[in-house]
Order: sequence, then structure tokens, then C-alpha cells
Amino acid sequence: MTRLPVLAAPDPDARPRNRRRAMRVLLVDEADRILLFRDSDPGITPVPVFWITPGGGVDPGESDLQAAVREVAEETGLAITEDDLVGPLAERVVVHGYSDIVTTQDEQFWFVRCSSFEVSTAGHTAVELATMTAHHWWTRAELEATTEEIWPRDLLTIRDLVPEKGSPQGDPLDLGDVDESTVAPD
Repeated sequence: MTRLPVLAAPDPDARPRNRRRAMRVLLVDEADRILLFRDSDPGITPVPVFWITPGGGVDPGESDLQAAVREVAEETGLAITEDDLVGPLAERVVVHGYSDIVTTQDEQFWFVRCSSFEVSTAGHTAVELATMTAHHWWTRAELEATTEEIWPRDLLTIRDLVPEKGSPQGDPLDLGDVDESTVAPD
């Protein structure tokens, strides 16, 4: 379902609801910085902002890995392959209550080591161009010190699941049910 900016936040019961499967990708460069996008909800005044990883919904007929590869390309301009993806590292069920919709996502988190690159927003949708207002390669120190909202709030816990050498062992970390919303979903 496409999110459209609205001017006022309707009552939570009046907002449409949807559920989808989604892939999120931690892109980590050679300096161990994580790429995040500054997203917003223009349906609320003052407009709340939060930082998110690249990623999004799995399209019909698409595998989880195909979705992760596509989302990285669309949101960052970086071409990766399924073999570049490490994980899944973690999974959760998250409710995102926005001013125009309540979305429940069954999310998995993946890791990709890459060289730093110039982000391209050429693949962004009209809504993403309106709401995703910046991007930044964050250091651990910046993430630990910031007072800005970072989604997932467990970002560094997820990052730390990837050892310096090799791949993570075992099943994905179950982060449980989480709410990350600009408007209370219920």
C-alpha cells in the first residue's frame, strides 16, 4: 500500500491498516559506518523525524532475498547480489502507526559490507522523495550519542550480531513485538 502525505492525523481507528513482510538491510562501510535515511511523517505538526535502514516490503512472487536486493538498489542506488547478504540477523513484528496508515510488518534484518558510496535517490517513489529528507553514514559513537529517533531502536544490538570475521551463527535474534510509531496505533 502506498503511503501518501496527509495534512492531519485522523483518529487511529479511522486509519487504514495493512500487514506485510519486509526486509531491512544494514549497509556497513569499510569505516564501520551504517547508512541510515532520515524519514518523516508530514501528516503531523511539528513533523516528526526518525532515521531508518534501507529496506521495505516483499512484493508478490518475490523471495526475501530478492526483495532485499531490490530495496537496496531502489533506495540507495547500490547494486548488490543475494550472495552479499549476511543473515537474517534478527526478526521482529513491528507496528508503524503513521498519520495516514497503520502498518504491521514482519521484518527481517540483513547485513551487507560495502565500500562507502554516493547514495542515489533516483529509485525513490514520490512519497519517499517527500518524506526521506536526508541520508548519513553513522559511526557507532554518533549512534550512541544521538538524541534523534533511530529505528530500529535495537540497531546496534543487530549490528553486533555480525562478528568481525566470519558470519553470525545460529537462528536470527527474535526481537519480539515492537512499536515504532509517530502516532499511537491503537
